[in-house]
Amino acid sequence: MEHKIVIEGGDGFTVSAEEDTLLRGALRAGIGFPHECSVGGCGGCRFDLVTGEMDTLWAEAPGLSERDRKRGKRLACQSRPRGDCTIRVRCADEYRPAVAPRRLQARLQAKRQLTPDMIELTFCADQPALFLPGQYALLYPPATTGARAYSMSNLSNAGGLWQFVIRRVEGGRGSTALFDHLGIGEALVLDGPYGHAFLRADSRREIVCIAGGSGLAPMVSIARAALAQGATPRLHFFDGARKEADLCAKDILDAIPGTGTQLTYTPVLSAVDGGDEWAGARGFVHAEVERRLPLPLDQYEFYFAGPPPMIEALQTLLMIGHHVPYQQIHFDRFV
Repeated sequence: MEHKIVIEGGDGFTVSAEEDTLLRGALRAGIGFPHECSVGGCGGCRFDLVTGEMDTLWAEAPGLSERDRKRGKRLACQSRPRGDCTIRVRCADEYRPAVAPRRLQARLQAKRQLTPDMIELTFCADQPALFLPGQYALLYPPATTGARAYSMSNLSNAGGLWQFVIRRVEGGRGSTALFDHLGIGEALVLDGPYGHAFLRADSRREIVCIAGGSGLAPMVSIARAALAQGATPRLHFFDGARKEADLCAKDILDAIPGTGTQLTYTPVLSAVDGGDEWAGARGFVHAEVERRLPLPLDQYEFYFAGPPPMIEALQTLLMIGHHVPYQQIHFDRFV
């Protein structure tokens, strides 16, 4: 069964009653529905319900403030239509999916430990893995409610392989299920791709990739593609972590064919003190970006992924501190 959705003053589309949220139905239909994280954290997909009824999947989703709730706002990623509806939202071409998202079954093919709390998972589906470098997919871990957003670390391929770098979150049901309860050969639902922070291959600027924690995955994917396609004269890769044991990007980057002198790798540790043997950069990764890169910063194309404080610090540094045009700054918000 499908429900018809009408956007006031705009397009209409249908949503599958069996599996789709309002947001995913809109994106599958090619609608430019505003969104970022797709899992209730960022609030980017707020809308007004004009007529009809919808179920709310996560009433406490942090993407809505108390003020939003009092005004009747809803999150499209957490709303499932009960029937035909009319909604109010301002759509834009920039949100139209670059690659149409699909929902498919994927089996765990390999699991590799990268650090004490990060693993690389490789899934295989019976359809080509179609996505742009830097995008993410929604995984539905076993015995958990709802989806979790994780970025791909590999490249689009005809073999149906999807690779993710996943960090264990203390008390996190989704990451615990993927670490401890999903065995080789077992299947889960994968829905994607999503995300706007994908590689702009037509830019000839030097590229800066900045990764924090499991934000490593999309930055590795972008680095792989940019170097393979010759999309940049030079790529600067900053890897922010707390301790040396948390670093794993260098081995992954060293395995990319033909990097040569085109790639510069800078690890930065935030939880080391003067008594540690670490001889590399110390402090916050955004500060090292400013120290290390030759000025002016508005000559670079920036991609970054990581925890919200890092994202906010980089936005302040680049847009306010150095007036880097917003069109040269690419990230997806995950809260």
